[in-house]
Amino acid sequence: MAIKVDRRRLCAVAAVAFAALSQRARAADASVRIDNFTFTPATLNVKPGAVVSWTNEDDIPHSIVAADGKFHSPALDTGNAFSFTLTEPGAYAYYCGLHPHMKGTIIVAL
Repeated sequence: MAIKVDRRRLCAVAAVAFAALSQRARAADASVRIDNFTFTPATLNVKPGAVVSWTNEDDIPHSIVAADGKFHSPALDTGNAFSFTLTEPGAYAYYCGLHPHMKGTIIVAL
């Protein structure tokens, strides 16, 4: 049984996949440190597709909770990390679920 391949459709699918991979490759990953009840940096600028990683360097647990509910980490003990990929442009406010006075913002822009 022969399979008929629509070359135009195959090329379009390949172009979309290549664009998505290229965008991901161009987006620099970024890190946020948690220490002394602060997120450092408090405001972080990244491109769409960036993976943001939070690492707890404090001696007590913390968690990361997006104000809009897009992401929520478990409690992170010392040395634990949580990562999330931000694909849509916008400002993402977040806070520590265990210590709500700890706040930060991720700004995703081209």
